[in-house]
This record gives sequence, C-alpha cells and structure tokens, in this order.
Amino acid sequence: MQGTQSARTRMRPLTIISAALLATTLLACGKSGDQTAGEKVDAAIAKTQQMGGEIKEGVKSTAADAAQATERMAADVGDKVKDAAITSAVAAKLMQDKNLSVAHIDVDTVNGRVVLKGTAPDATAREHAQTLASTVDGVVGVDNQIVDGVVGVDNQIVVSKS
Repeated sequence: MQGTQSARTRMRPLTIISAALLATTLLACGKSGDQTAGEKVDAAIAKTQQMGGEIKEGVKSTAADAAQATERMAADVGDKVKDAAITSAVAAKLMQDKNLSVAHIDVDTVNGRVVLKGTAPDATAREHAQTLASTVDGVVGVDNQIVDGVVGVDNQIVVSKS
C-alpha cells in the first residue's frame, strides 16, 4: 500500500498543477471578449431600447412637422374662406345699390384686399362702389380699377364723358 500512497503523493502536485492550468485556461477564454448568452441578450435589449428611442424621436419630429404643415394649410384654407365671404358681401352690397346694380363690376379678394374691376355709370358711382366695399368686415384695402362708362350691347365699354 505504501507504493500506492507514494504514487498518489507524487501525482498530487501534478493533479494540482493540471487543475490550476485548466482553471487558468477557462478564465482566459472568458476574458477574450466572448459574451455569455445572458450578456448577449442584455446587449441586444440595450441596443433595441436605444433604437426605439431614436425611432420615437424621429416620429415626434415627423409628427411636429405634419402638425405645422396642417396648421399652415388650415390657415390658408381659412384665409380663402374669409376672402370668399368678403367677396360675396361686397358683391351683395354693390347689387343692392340702385346706381351700381346695373354696373358690371367684378369683385375679387386676396388676403382681405378687395379688387374692383369693371364699369360704373360715372365717377360718383365708381367712388361709391369703393366706399361700399371698404365698409365690409374684414376688408383691409380696396383697389378700385373701375372705369367710368357703360357696357354696350356688344359688351364693348363706352366711356362716359363726365
């Protein structure tokens, strides 16, 4: 038995050295940059969260741009509706006036500025048309391009001599 113990005693340092070498090798493998499955999952989750945040910011930015564009379009539509209402109100006032109802006056409105084009029987009627147009709510100015005269049978303007 003594021979067996002696062989075991001699093998003990070799076993210890082999175990230490194996442990060192395993530790070295772990430090070489290899990640465990759990570490890989954690890294993937972190990257996904980062990308999710970037996407969220992109969506916010796009939504803000869309909201601004919608507001601009709504303002444009609102302005066009206001202009149409002003045009209708001015035209109605001109038609109600007995001296202007026979006149051929076109009314157009852009950004609250009314443009009057056509003919009026005389200078007084032309000026009166401008005064009427300027009394309508929302009118910021009147560009009176009405000429004195009447429209003849063949739609030719006959300039009055007033």
